[in-house]
Amino acid sequence: MPLAEHLRELRNRLAKALLAILVVTIAAAFHYKGIVNFSTKPVLDSVGCPTSFAVLARTADTTCARITINGLLTPFTLALKVSLMAGAVLASPVWLYQLWAFVAPGLHRHERKYAYAFVGTGVPLFFGGAFFAYRVLPTTARVLIGFTPHGVDNLLPLDDLLDLVTRMVVVFGLAFEMPLLLVMLNLTGVLSGRRMLGRWRGMVMGITIFSAVATPSTDPLTMLALAAPIWVLYFSAVGFSLLNDRRRARSEAAGPGDDEAADLDLTPQDVGAVEAVAAGLSPAAPSGTRPARRSPPAAAPAGSSDRSPGA
Repeated sequence: MPLAEHLRELRNRLAKALLAILVVTIAAAFHYKGIVNFSTKPVLDSVGCPTSFAVLARTADTTCARITINGLLTPFTLALKVSLMAGAVLASPVWLYQLWAFVAPGLHRHERKYAYAFVGTGVPLFFGGAFFAYRVLPTTARVLIGFTPHGVDNLLPLDDLLDLVTRMVVVFGLAFEMPLLLVMLNLTGVLSGRRMLGRWRGMVMGITIFSAVATPSTDPLTMLALAAPIWVLYFSAVGFSLLNDRRRARSEAAGPGDDEAADLDLTPQDVGAVEAVAAGLSPAAPSGTRPARRSPPAAAPAGSSDRSPGA
């Protein structure tokens, strides 16, 4: 396909992806309040104030927070932001398919097989991490609000809270993608399974520290609820890498198949001493022979002359 056809195909794919995002964004704009309530419900159930601050002032040592919006245009801009974010997420099957349809024709059959496997594994892992982020968000909010001094009111701007929820979902989702990244490095030959197994203590400690920071709770069960799935995924990736290394070693020992080309040895080698050639001799002529002499030109036949036509 020429370059102009590639650019035309890319333009069509981008137009379809943007159209899908636009349609879903418009549909989400009519339901953005429900999306906001779903995103902030864990925090409200955990640390939300059930009554007004005037009533809370007469109660004994009650720490809670109230979600607020600052500014006249903030509700409108927040509605646009939430709708666009929901449109990009909910329309992801469409624009991911358009991206795949543009890239797939240039891939081999085995490359398509790996791509299907990674996408089919990566999407559930990401949503699994997002689910855990949504589950630990109430505990995180409760612990952080607990640092509020006595007699001080907490006001949580809604846009900042939505940014925090989005950031936690993305971070947890990417954390669950870590084993998939290790498998990719092993399949490409960059990282061996034995090397990953040799560093399991450091990985377990790093996963534990990440879980402790992501869930700042004094309850160790909450930290283990996040760390244990990542531990299982890590050791699953190690086991897969060890099996893949063993399969690769057997394949290399067996040599190439009947329909596969053998590896060429392109190592430079010494050509040895250069044979001297005597001057005036052809390189292919054997030694002791002289080059053949050129025979003189044949004599012109009698009666012929170089006279001019006018002579």
